[in-house]
Amino acid sequence: MLTAPDLERLDFAKGDGLLPAIVQDADTRRVLMLGYMNRTAAEQTLATGLVTFWSRSRDALWTKGETSGYTLRLRSLHTDCDADALLVLAEPTGPTCHTGAVSCFDADAGLGFLGELERTITDRFASSGPDSYVRSLAEAGLDRCAQKVGEEAIETVIAAKNADDEALASEAADLVFHLLVLLRQRGLGLGDVTAVLERRHRA
Repeated sequence: MLTAPDLERLDFAKGDGLLPAIVQDADTRRVLMLGYMNRTAAEQTLATGLVTFWSRSRDALWTKGETSGYTLRLRSLHTDCDADALLVLAEPTGPTCHTGAVSCFDADAGLGFLGELERTITDRFASSGPDSYVRSLAEAGLDRCAQKVGEEAIETVIAAKNADDEALASEAADLVFHLLVLLRQRGLGLGDVTAVLERRHRA
C-alpha cells in the first residue's frame, strides 16, 4: 500500500500532473469508477481516508460523496509497475455512479456479487428494523444456521445425483447463501475462506 512518503515514486509528470485512478470495491473487487488524482488529491485521500480526485471539468479537488453523501472510504492505495496509474481499494457507502448504479460500468459483478451478498447479510445481522429471513436465522442461533447448511448440502447432493442441472444450480445457490449466514454467525466471512484457499494453492 502506498503511504505519503511513497508518493515520491509516482510519475505525475507523465500525465501532466494527473494519474488515472481505478476504484475497486475492496470486498467484491468490482470496478466502480475511474477518476484522476494529482499529488494533492492523493495526499488528501491518504490523510482523510476519503477518496478524493482532481476534477478536470471543475479544475478543483473533489471528494467523492461531498454532494451525494455516498463516499468511498479508503482501504488501500496502490501503484502499477510503471508508477503512472493508481488502484484504489475502497468501501462504498452507497451507489458510486451518479445515475444511482453500483458501478459506472455496466459489466456484471460476476463472482464479486458474493461480496455484495455477504455485505447485505452482515447488514441484516446488525439490523434492528423489520424482521427478515436472515435476521430470523441470526436470532435462532448457531445450531439453526448449521442445520440449514446441512439441509441444503443434502438437497444439493440429491439434485446432483438426479442429474438435474437446473435444480443443482438452485440448491447450490441455497447452500452458498446459508454457508455465508453460518460464517457470519461465527464472526467469519468470505475473506477468511479465500485466505485458506490461497494458502493451500500456494503451498
